[in-house]
Amino acid sequence: MRLIVGLGNPGDSYSKTRHNLGFLVLDCLAKRHNISIDIKKKKSLIGKMRFNNKKIIILKPQTFINLSGEAVLYMASFLRIQPQNIIVVCDDANLEFGNVSVKKYGSSGGHNGVKSLIKFLKADDFPRVRIGIGRPVSTQMPLESHVLGSFSKDEIRKLTPIFETACDMIEKILCGDIDSCIDTVVDSSQKELSTSL
Repeated sequence: MRLIVGLGNPGDSYSKTRHNLGFLVLDCLAKRHNISIDIKKKKSLIGKMRFNNKKIIILKPQTFINLSGEAVLYMASFLRIQPQNIIVVCDDANLEFGNVSVKKYGSSGGHNGVKSLIKFLKADDFPRVRIGIGRPVSTQMPLESHVLGSFSKDEIRKLTPIFETACDMIEKILCGDIDSCIDTVVDSSQKELSTSL
C-alpha cells in the first residue's frame, strides 16, 4: 500500500494559491483515475484507487499546512505505511515556476509542511514531487506573501501541463521507477493549455 499526500491549506480562500499546488496536483491525479477525494477521516480528505496492482490512498490534510504531519502520521500509523512508501507533493520556492523535480529524501528546504512531516514521522526518507513556484518578482515582497498569493493570469495558462508532468512522476514512483526521476528537472511551463482554475 502507498500513501500520496498533497500539501496545502484547507478552505476556499487558499484553494487557488501557490501553496496549494499539492492539493491541485492530487485533483488532477484523481481526475485522471476517475476517483474522488471526498472521504472525511481524522483531519483529512482521502480518496482510494488501485495502480500497478497496489492499493493507493490519496490524502489532503485538513490541518493548516504547518501541521500537515499530524494528519499524515495518523493515517500512516493507522494503515501501517512506512515513510518510504509515502509520496509527498508540494510547492517549492527554490525551483523556478513550472519546474517539476523529485527528491528521494532530505531536509525540508524551508517548506513548513515538509518540516511538519519530518517532525511527526521522525523521518526524512519519503520521496517528494516538488513543483516550482519561484521567488517573488519584487524583492520587497515577503516569501510568505508570494506562496500564499494567487497565480498570475500567465501562470494559470501554464498550470495544466505542470499538473500532468507531476502526475506522470507520481505514477513512475508508484511503478518503482523513482531513480529515473531523481536529478531530473522537467520544465513544463513552456506549454500552454486551458485550465479550469
